[in-house]
Amino acid sequence: MEVLLLYFLFINVLVFIFARYDKSQARKNNRRVPEKTLFLMALTGGSLGLLTAMLLFKHKTSKTSFIVKFTVILAIQSALIYAILNYKK
Repeated sequence: MEVLLLYFLFINVLVFIFARYDKSQARKNNRRVPEKTLFLMALTGGSLGLLTAMLLFKHKTSKTSFIVKFTVILAIQSALIYAILNYKK
């Protein structure tokens, strides 16, 4: 269980850093972090880190397609967590 918690901490911090870097690159009109990378990191457990970065840095908050895809990821993860918690009962 501790390993799993450390993994989630690591992936969330990592995606937070990537999102911050992407935002700074966007301001400089430099090469950006691909959205697929951010989505993959969110899908593998980094949703809270990406959500935090989005809210703190106002990153990708005006891009509707990004918000929709991110919401789908959150919905899938929520459904999985719900299913896992109810399966153990």
